[in-house]
Amino acid sequence: MGLKDTATTKYMGQNHIFADVFNYFIYGGEQVIDPDSLEELDTREVDVPYGGKDGAGQPVQRTRDVIKSLVAMMDRRTAYLILAVEAQSNTHHAMPVKNMVYDALQYAKQVSSAAASHKRSGDYKGADGDEYLSGFMKQDRLLPVVTLVVCFDAREWDGPMSIHEMFGEQDARILALVPDYKINLIAPASIKDSDFEKFQTSLKEVLSFIKYSQDADRLGEVVEADEGFRHLGRAEVDVLNACVGANLEMEKGEEVINVCLALEEMKRRAAEKAVEEERIAAGKAVEENRISTLLKNIQNLMEKAGWSAEHSMDVLDVSEGDRKALQLLIR
Repeated sequence: MGLKDTATTKYMGQNHIFADVFNYFIYGGEQVIDPDSLEELDTREVDVPYGGKDGAGQPVQRTRDVIKSLVAMMDRRTAYLILAVEAQSNTHHAMPVKNMVYDALQYAKQVSSAAASHKRSGDYKGADGDEYLSGFMKQDRLLPVVTLVVCFDAREWDGPMSIHEMFGEQDARILALVPDYKINLIAPASIKDSDFEKFQTSLKEVLSFIKYSQDADRLGEVVEADEGFRHLGRAEVDVLNACVGANLEMEKGEEVINVCLALEEMKRRAAEKAVEEERIAAGKAVEENRISTLLKNIQNLMEKAGWSAEHSMDVLDVSEGDRKALQLLIR
Protein backbone atom coordinates (compact mmCIF):
# COMPACT_ATOMS: atom_id res chain seq x y z
CA MET A 1 0.00 0.00 0.00
CA GLY A 2 1.44 3.35 -1.05
CA LEU A 3 1.68 6.52 0.99
CA LYS A 4 -1.51 7.99 -0.52
CA ASP A 5 -3.50 4.80 0.09
CA THR A 6 -2.24 4.51 3.65
CA ALA A 7 -3.05 8.12 4.53
CA THR A 8 -6.53 8.17 2.96
CA THR A 9 -7.57 4.73 4.27
CA LYS A 10 -6.46 5.59 7.81
CA TYR A 11 -8.32 8.89 7.64
CA MET A 12 -11.56 7.44 6.26
CA GLY A 13 -11.44 4.56 8.75
CA GLN A 14 -12.29 6.90 11.63
CA ASN A 15 -15.94 6.40 12.58
CA HIS A 16 -16.80 10.12 12.78
CA ILE A 17 -15.29 10.75 9.32
CA PHE A 18 -16.89 7.62 7.86
CA ALA A 19 -20.32 8.58 9.23
CA ASP A 20 -19.95 12.17 8.02
CA VAL A 21 -19.22 11.21 4.42
CA PHE A 22 -22.31 8.97 4.24
CA ASN A 23 -24.51 11.51 6.03
CA TYR A 24 -23.42 14.03 3.40
CA PHE A 25 -23.88 11.74 0.41
CA ILE A 26 -27.09 9.97 1.42
CA TYR A 27 -28.86 12.50 3.65
CA GLY A 28 -27.52 15.84 2.42
CA GLY A 29 -25.70 16.52 5.67
CA GLU A 30 -28.49 15.49 8.05
CA GLN A 31 -26.98 13.63 11.01
CA VAL A 32 -28.75 10.29 10.56
CA ILE A 33 -25.83 7.88 10.93
CA ASP A 34 -24.34 7.90 14.42
CA PRO A 35 -20.59 7.13 14.45
CA ASP A 36 -21.14 4.98 17.57
CA SER A 37 -23.51 2.72 15.62
CA LEU A 38 -20.78 1.64 13.20
CA GLU A 39 -18.91 -1.63 13.59
CA GLU A 40 -15.67 -2.46 11.81
CA LEU A 41 -15.80 -5.40 9.41
CA ASP A 42 -13.06 -7.51 7.85
CA THR A 43 -11.90 -5.67 4.72
CA ARG A 44 -10.81 -8.90 3.07
CA GLU A 45 -13.11 -10.43 0.49
CA VAL A 46 -12.24 -13.88 -0.86
CA ASP A 47 -13.19 -14.84 -4.38
CA VAL A 48 -13.47 -18.66 -4.58
CA PRO A 49 -13.41 -19.86 -8.20
CA TYR A 50 -16.05 -22.35 -9.23
CA GLY A 51 -15.22 -25.75 -10.66
CA GLY A 52 -14.07 -29.17 -9.58
CA LYS A 53 -10.73 -30.18 -8.13
CA ASP A 54 -9.03 -30.05 -11.50
CA GLY A 55 -10.79 -26.96 -12.80
CA ALA A 56 -10.87 -24.51 -9.91
CA GLY A 57 -8.13 -21.97 -9.48
CA GLN A 58 -6.73 -20.69 -6.23
CA PRO A 59 -8.97 -18.43 -4.11
CA VAL A 60 -8.20 -14.77 -4.73
CA GLN A 61 -8.18 -12.33 -1.81
CA ARG A 62 -9.28 -8.78 -2.50
CA THR A 63 -9.05 -6.04 0.09
CA ARG A 64 -11.48 -3.16 0.45
CA ASP A 65 -10.30 0.13 1.89
CA VAL A 66 -12.87 0.54 4.68
CA ILE A 67 -16.07 -1.42 5.37
CA LYS A 68 -18.40 -1.13 8.36
CA SER A 69 -21.80 -2.44 9.41
CA LEU A 70 -24.54 -0.11 10.58
CA VAL A 71 -27.52 -0.71 12.82
CA ALA A 72 -29.73 2.37 13.05
CA MET A 73 -33.32 3.46 13.54
CA MET A 74 -34.62 4.93 10.28
CA ASP A 75 -38.26 5.83 9.72
CA ARG A 76 -39.14 4.05 12.98
CA ARG A 77 -37.63 0.84 11.70
CA THR A 78 -34.34 -0.78 12.51
CA ALA A 79 -32.08 -0.63 9.47
CA TYR A 80 -29.19 -2.98 8.93
CA LEU A 81 -26.71 -1.88 6.30
CA ILE A 82 -23.16 -2.51 5.17
CA LEU A 83 -21.29 0.63 4.17
CA ALA A 84 -17.94 0.73 2.38
CA VAL A 85 -15.56 3.44 1.23
CA GLU A 86 -13.07 3.13 -1.58
CA ALA A 87 -10.54 5.97 -1.31
CA GLN A 88 -8.99 7.03 -4.62
CA SER A 89 -6.09 9.44 -5.05
CA ASN A 90 -6.85 9.70 -8.79
CA THR A 91 -9.37 8.55 -11.38
CA HIS A 92 -9.74 4.77 -11.71
CA HIS A 93 -11.05 4.00 -15.19
CA ALA A 94 -12.37 0.57 -14.20
CA MET A 95 -14.01 1.67 -10.93
CA PRO A 96 -17.47 0.32 -11.81
CA VAL A 97 -16.03 -3.16 -12.30
CA LYS A 98 -13.88 -2.93 -9.16
CA ASN A 99 -16.83 -1.92 -6.98
CA MET A 100 -19.18 -4.42 -8.59
CA VAL A 101 -16.77 -7.25 -7.75
CA TYR A 102 -16.40 -6.08 -4.15
CA ASP A 103 -20.15 -5.77 -3.65
CA ALA A 104 -20.87 -9.11 -5.31
CA LEU A 105 -18.32 -10.82 -3.06
CA GLN A 106 -19.96 -9.25 -0.01
CA TYR A 107 -23.38 -10.53 -1.07
CA ALA A 108 -21.89 -13.98 -1.76
CA LYS A 109 -20.37 -13.91 1.75
CA GLN A 110 -23.78 -13.15 3.22
CA VAL A 111 -25.34 -16.09 1.37
CA SER A 112 -22.54 -18.41 2.53
CA SER A 113 -22.88 -17.18 6.11
CA ALA A 114 -26.62 -17.81 6.04
CA ALA A 115 -26.11 -21.34 4.70
CA ALA A 116 -23.46 -22.07 7.31
CA SER A 117 -25.72 -20.75 10.06
CA HIS A 118 -28.59 -22.98 8.97
CA LYS A 119 -26.28 -25.97 8.80
CA ARG A 120 -24.93 -25.37 12.32
CA SER A 121 -28.39 -24.92 13.81
CA GLY A 122 -29.92 -27.79 11.82
CA ASP A 123 -33.05 -25.79 11.04
CA TYR A 124 -33.47 -27.17 7.52
CA LYS A 125 -36.41 -29.23 8.76
CA GLY A 126 -39.47 -28.30 6.76
CA ALA A 127 -37.39 -26.60 4.08
CA ASP A 128 -38.15 -27.53 0.51
CA GLY A 129 -35.53 -29.05 -1.75
CA ASP A 130 -34.65 -25.78 -3.43
CA GLU A 131 -34.01 -24.08 -0.09
CA TYR A 132 -31.91 -26.98 1.11
CA LEU A 133 -29.78 -27.07 -2.03
CA SER A 134 -29.17 -23.33 -2.15
CA GLY A 135 -28.66 -23.03 1.61
CA PHE A 136 -30.61 -19.77 1.49
CA MET A 137 -34.12 -19.97 2.94
CA LYS A 138 -37.17 -18.11 1.63
CA GLN A 139 -37.28 -15.93 4.74
CA ASP A 140 -33.56 -15.06 4.58
CA ARG A 141 -32.70 -11.53 3.53
CA LEU A 142 -29.53 -9.80 2.38
CA LEU A 143 -28.14 -6.63 3.93
CA PRO A 144 -27.81 -3.81 1.37
CA VAL A 145 -24.22 -2.88 0.56
CA VAL A 146 -23.54 0.78 -0.24
CA THR A 147 -20.06 1.51 -1.58
CA LEU A 148 -18.94 5.11 -1.87
CA VAL A 149 -15.88 6.22 -3.84
CA VAL A 150 -14.13 9.21 -2.26
CA CYS A 151 -11.61 10.78 -4.63
CA PHE A 152 -8.79 12.83 -3.09
CA ASP A 153 -7.73 14.49 -6.35
CA ALA A 154 -8.13 18.15 -7.37
CA ARG A 155 -8.92 17.19 -10.96
CA GLU A 156 -12.37 16.35 -12.29
CA TRP A 157 -13.22 12.64 -12.28
CA ASP A 158 -13.11 11.74 -15.97
CA GLY A 159 -13.61 8.00 -15.66
CA PRO A 160 -16.80 5.99 -16.30
CA MET A 161 -19.59 6.18 -13.74
CA SER A 162 -21.23 2.90 -14.73
CA ILE A 163 -20.65 -0.44 -16.40
CA HIS A 164 -22.69 0.62 -19.43
CA GLU A 165 -20.31 3.55 -20.01
CA MET A 166 -17.47 1.05 -20.31
CA PHE A 167 -19.05 -0.76 -23.23
CA GLY A 168 -18.48 0.19 -26.83
CA GLU A 169 -21.37 0.94 -29.15
CA GLN A 170 -24.05 -1.66 -28.46
CA ASP A 171 -27.54 -2.55 -29.59
CA ALA A 172 -29.98 -0.95 -27.13
CA ARG A 173 -31.89 -4.24 -27.01
CA ILE A 174 -28.75 -5.99 -25.78
CA LEU A 175 -27.96 -3.31 -23.19
CA ALA A 176 -31.50 -3.62 -21.86
CA LEU A 177 -30.62 -7.19 -20.87
CA VAL A 178 -27.31 -6.28 -19.21
CA PRO A 179 -27.76 -4.96 -15.65
CA ASP A 180 -26.00 -1.64 -15.23
CA TYR A 181 -23.82 -0.97 -12.21
CA LYS A 182 -23.29 2.65 -11.19
CA ILE A 183 -20.71 3.99 -8.78
CA ASN A 184 -21.40 6.46 -5.98
CA LEU A 185 -18.76 9.19 -6.11
CA ILE A 186 -17.55 12.18 -4.12
CA ALA A 187 -14.95 14.25 -5.98
CA PRO A 188 -13.87 17.65 -4.56
CA ALA A 189 -13.90 19.34 -7.97
CA SER A 190 -17.63 18.59 -8.32
CA ILE A 191 -18.68 19.80 -4.86
CA LYS A 192 -20.41 23.19 -4.82
CA ASP A 193 -18.93 25.71 -2.39
CA SER A 194 -22.21 25.89 -0.49
CA ASP A 195 -22.28 22.11 -0.07
CA PHE A 196 -19.04 22.01 1.93
CA GLU A 197 -21.09 23.35 4.86
CA LYS A 198 -22.99 20.05 4.94
CA PHE A 199 -19.91 18.26 6.28
CA GLN A 200 -19.67 18.22 10.07
CA THR A 201 -16.05 17.05 10.37
CA SER A 202 -12.65 17.93 8.92
CA LEU A 203 -13.82 16.47 5.60
CA LYS A 204 -14.99 20.02 4.91
CA GLU A 205 -11.44 21.37 5.21
CA VAL A 206 -9.70 18.40 3.55
CA LEU A 207 -11.94 18.31 0.47
CA SER A 208 -12.12 22.10 0.03
CA PHE A 209 -8.32 22.36 0.34
CA ILE A 210 -7.95 19.68 -2.34
CA LYS A 211 -10.48 21.39 -4.63
CA TYR A 212 -8.53 24.65 -4.63
CA SER A 213 -5.02 23.25 -4.18
CA GLN A 214 -4.08 24.35 -7.70
CA ASP A 215 -5.39 27.91 -7.25
CA ALA A 216 -3.20 29.59 -4.63
CA ASP A 217 -5.26 32.80 -4.41
CA ARG A 218 -8.61 31.03 -4.00
CA LEU A 219 -7.09 28.52 -1.58
CA GLY A 220 -5.83 31.36 0.57
CA GLU A 221 -9.33 32.86 0.69
CA VAL A 222 -10.92 29.52 1.61
CA VAL A 223 -8.39 28.81 4.35
CA GLU A 224 -8.68 32.31 5.80
CA ALA A 225 -12.49 32.12 5.95
CA ASP A 226 -12.73 28.69 7.60
CA GLU A 227 -12.01 28.50 11.32
CA GLY A 228 -11.43 24.75 10.98
CA PHE A 229 -8.12 25.41 9.25
CA ARG A 230 -6.80 26.97 12.49
CA HIS A 231 -6.48 23.54 14.06
CA LEU A 232 -6.17 20.82 11.43
CA GLY A 233 -5.03 17.42 12.73
CA ARG A 234 -2.15 15.19 11.74
CA ALA A 235 -4.34 12.67 9.88
CA GLU A 236 -5.76 15.48 7.74
CA VAL A 237 -2.31 16.93 7.07
CA ASP A 238 -1.02 13.49 6.07
CA VAL A 239 -3.81 13.20 3.48
CA LEU A 240 -3.17 16.67 2.04
CA ASN A 241 0.59 16.21 1.90
CA ALA A 242 0.30 12.78 0.27
CA CYS A 243 -2.47 13.54 -2.21
CA VAL A 244 -1.88 17.13 -3.36
CA GLY A 245 1.67 17.87 -2.16
CA ALA A 246 0.53 20.50 0.36
CA ASN A 247 3.96 20.48 2.06
CA LEU A 248 2.42 21.35 5.43
CA GLU A 249 5.04 20.80 8.12
CA MET A 250 4.26 19.55 11.61
CA GLU A 251 6.78 19.36 14.41
CA LYS A 252 7.39 16.01 16.07
CA GLY A 253 4.80 15.51 18.78
CA GLU A 254 2.58 18.23 17.36
CA GLU A 255 -0.99 17.06 16.75
CA VAL A 256 -2.63 20.15 15.23
CA ILE A 257 -1.50 22.84 12.84
CA ASN A 258 -2.73 26.31 11.96
CA VAL A 259 -2.90 26.05 8.18
CA CYS A 260 -3.30 29.82 7.79
CA LEU A 261 0.03 30.43 9.51
CA ALA A 262 1.59 27.48 7.69
CA LEU A 263 0.58 28.90 4.29
CA GLU A 264 1.92 32.32 5.25
CA GLU A 265 5.20 30.71 6.27
CA MET A 266 5.30 28.81 2.99
CA LYS A 267 4.72 32.07 1.08
CA ARG A 268 7.49 33.75 3.07
CA ARG A 269 9.92 30.92 2.35
CA ALA A 270 8.92 30.92 -1.32
CA ALA A 271 9.53 34.68 -1.53
CA GLU A 272 12.92 34.32 0.16
CA LYS A 273 13.81 31.49 -2.19
CA ALA A 274 12.78 33.59 -5.21
CA VAL A 275 14.96 36.49 -4.00
CA GLU A 276 17.89 34.15 -3.41
CA GLU A 277 17.47 32.60 -6.85
CA GLU A 278 17.37 36.06 -8.41
CA ARG A 279 20.52 37.02 -6.50
CA ILE A 280 22.30 33.88 -7.64
CA ALA A 281 21.12 34.39 -11.22
CA ALA A 282 22.29 38.03 -11.16
CA GLY A 283 25.65 37.03 -9.74
CA LYS A 284 25.99 34.32 -12.33
CA ALA A 285 25.20 36.82 -15.10
CA VAL A 286 27.83 39.25 -13.77
CA GLU A 287 30.40 36.47 -13.56
CA GLU A 288 29.62 35.26 -17.05
CA ASN A 289 29.96 38.81 -18.37
CA ARG A 290 33.32 39.25 -16.59
CA ILE A 291 34.69 36.01 -18.02
CA SER A 292 33.35 36.90 -21.48
CA THR A 293 35.09 40.31 -21.39
CA LEU A 294 38.34 38.73 -20.18
CA LEU A 295 38.16 36.14 -22.94
CA LYS A 296 37.73 38.84 -25.60
CA ASN A 297 40.75 40.76 -24.27
CA ILE A 298 42.92 37.63 -24.37
CA GLN A 299 41.76 36.75 -27.89
CA ASN A 300 42.52 40.33 -29.05
CA LEU A 301 46.08 40.11 -27.69
CA MET A 302 46.56 36.71 -29.29
CA GLU A 303 45.29 37.97 -32.64
CA LYS A 304 46.85 41.45 -32.79
CA ALA A 305 50.06 40.99 -30.79
CA GLY A 306 50.63 37.38 -31.76
CA TRP A 307 51.03 36.33 -28.17
CA SER A 308 50.21 32.92 -26.78
CA ALA A 309 47.21 32.42 -24.55
CA GLU A 310 49.47 31.89 -21.54
CA HIS A 311 51.48 35.08 -22.21
CA SER A 312 48.29 37.07 -22.77
CA MET A 313 46.92 35.87 -19.43
CA ASP A 314 50.24 36.72 -17.73
CA VAL A 315 50.08 40.28 -19.08
CA LEU A 316 46.46 40.64 -17.95
CA ASP A 317 47.34 39.13 -14.54
CA VAL A 318 44.62 36.47 -14.79
CA SER A 319 44.14 34.42 -11.60
CA GLU A 320 44.67 30.64 -11.50
CA GLY A 321 40.98 30.01 -11.03
CA ASP A 322 40.07 32.10 -14.07
CA ARG A 323 42.85 30.50 -16.14
CA LYS A 324 41.27 27.05 -15.75
CA ALA A 325 37.90 28.35 -16.89
CA LEU A 326 39.38 30.36 -19.79
CA GLN A 327 41.55 27.50 -21.05
CA LEU A 328 38.34 25.56 -21.77
CA LEU A 329 37.00 28.47 -23.82
CA ILE A 330 40.11 29.60 -25.74
CA ARG A 331 40.40 28.04 -29.18
